[in-house]
Amino acid sequence: MAAKVSNFSDLIQRVASSCLLHPLANARQDDQNVEDDEEEQDYEYNSEEEEEEEKRDGGVEIVREREVVSVERVIELETIMSEVFEAFSAMKKAYVSLQEAHCPWDPERMRVADVAIVGEMRRVGVLRERWFRRRRIGDGGCGGGGGRGMVREVVAPYEAAVEDLKKEVKAREVEVENLKEKLKNVTNNLGSSRRGRSFSKRKVNCNSQAPQVIAAPAPDLFEATISLVKDASKSFTSLLLSLMRAAHWDIAAAVRSIEAASANSPETITTITSSVVATNHAKYALESYISRKIFQGFDHETFYMDGSLSSLINPDQYRRDCFTQYRDMKAMDPVELLGILPTCHFGKFCSKKYLAIVHPKMEESLFGDLEQHRQVLAGNHPRSQFYGEFLGLAKAIWLLHLLAFSLDPAPCQFEASRRAEFHPQYMESVVKFSGGKPPPGQIVGFPVSPGFKLGNGTVIKARVYLVSRT
Repeated sequence: MAAKVSNFSDLIQRVASSCLLHPLANARQDDQNVEDDEEEQDYEYNSEEEEEEEKRDGGVEIVREREVVSVERVIELETIMSEVFEAFSAMKKAYVSLQEAHCPWDPERMRVADVAIVGEMRRVGVLRERWFRRRRIGDGGCGGGGGRGMVREVVAPYEAAVEDLKKEVKAREVEVENLKEKLKNVTNNLGSSRRGRSFSKRKVNCNSQAPQVIAAPAPDLFEATISLVKDASKSFTSLLLSLMRAAHWDIAAAVRSIEAASANSPETITTITSSVVATNHAKYALESYISRKIFQGFDHETFYMDGSLSSLINPDQYRRDCFTQYRDMKAMDPVELLGILPTCHFGKFCSKKYLAIVHPKMEESLFGDLEQHRQVLAGNHPRSQFYGEFLGLAKAIWLLHLLAFSLDPAPCQFEASRRAEFHPQYMESVVKFSGGKPPPGQIVGFPVSPGFKLGNGTVIKARVYLVSRT
């Protein structure tokens, strides 16, 4: 009995123990779970706080960086603007200096001021590019496509200018080739025409003899060219006089007018009531008129057609250039040359001298119209016999002028004055006297053409028309 009770007591004890043990285990597990949840929540909260704190710190740093960049940009832009104002101020001062250099005329000061203005304009251009480049960088356009777009925008005007220059160069090259072809054709035609026909003595052609290679300018060459000028002047004068007679001009009245124009004083002009020139010597008075007109401005390198001073700035080079032009032009026909280059320097010289010699009223009376006059005013050169004869004289004078400026020292030009004593060492009578010498008591009635004294002492006598002192 005692054993049974003992077993029963053990069973109750085990059951009670089991019942008591299981609730305690669950509660312990629930407590552990709660503690774990609390730890996770604390960790998450701490992580969020740390992230927010890092974000705040990063934002402050970004704001500070932006503030630093903005300040630097403002400082740089202010510097650029101050440089722009300085450049414009300097350009204004240079422009004032350029204006002041005009009166009195000061070429060196003008050149310096011009260089200063150009330099300041370039400086402003550089500052402009810097300004736009900083603006683009500030707007965030400095990366990738923005930079390329900026470069394209800057380079585009220069590329367009280069393309325009290339087109102009091509056009010039085509024009040069065309002119070369025309010159070649003209040269060939001239060669064949010279072989097929003989030239008239009245026609001035500097290449009528066999071509010679001229090494350097010489006084003998100048004397030979003077002879060409004389022949050309006589030929053109004879043609003009024949046209005047055909038009029924009063030759005596024309001669009196020429004598009056060649007088040196108003008193002399008023006293001329009758001509001292014999009837058969009218050609000398007309040649005097033509010579005075065509030699006018001979002492200047361009006959005063412009203000060029190349002979003073670089005399050695200018002498070489003149002699090169002399050799090149000596073999050319002036009519064919002006047909290709009507507005060259020689063409302008011909136009100027023709208009000076042939008055519109004279041309109208000789030819019945002003067609040649209109063509010359338009920059063209008529293909008439009269104008061709004039071109022969003009070419001879032009060659003499080139040769004069090729010599070192240059020839000294002189001219006899009315009523001056006759000096045989400096003067030559256009009228031939018996015995070869003028009779005593002869004075200059009027000059016909000027004389020259060369650097080697040679004197080319002035041609004069002599009259008796009484």
